[in-house]
Amino acid sequence: MFVWFGALKMFGQSPVFDLIGAMVPWIDPGFLVPMLGWVEVILGVLLLGGWLLRLTLVVLAAHLCGPFLTFLAVPYLMMRNGDPLLLTADGEFVLKNLILISAAIVLLVRTERR
Repeated sequence: MFVWFGALKMFGQSPVFDLIGAMVPWIDPGFLVPMLGWVEVILGVLLLGGWLLRLTLVVLAAHLCGPFLTFLAVPYLMMRNGDPLLLTADGEFVLKNLILISAAIVLLVRTERR
């Protein structure tokens, strides 16, 4: 998933281009979005290869926390009528990161036990 979504960002085909541009208006999204794409592809490759797993999982969890800033920076894109229970598609897209962060933490704990 990280390789796929990252590649979409790298090649200008990601549907989150406008969302990232609205969240971080002081950085050119033409630079930032592909850069985030490279980070995601590298994280995906490291996960697939099982290389530097503990470091990769920590960076991955930190990377997945970033999108939650959208709820502060552009809440009108995340919720309908300001209601946190009525998420938009963008809000749901960001909120699913909780599952991915949880998975990264579980894997991190399991790799530390070895």
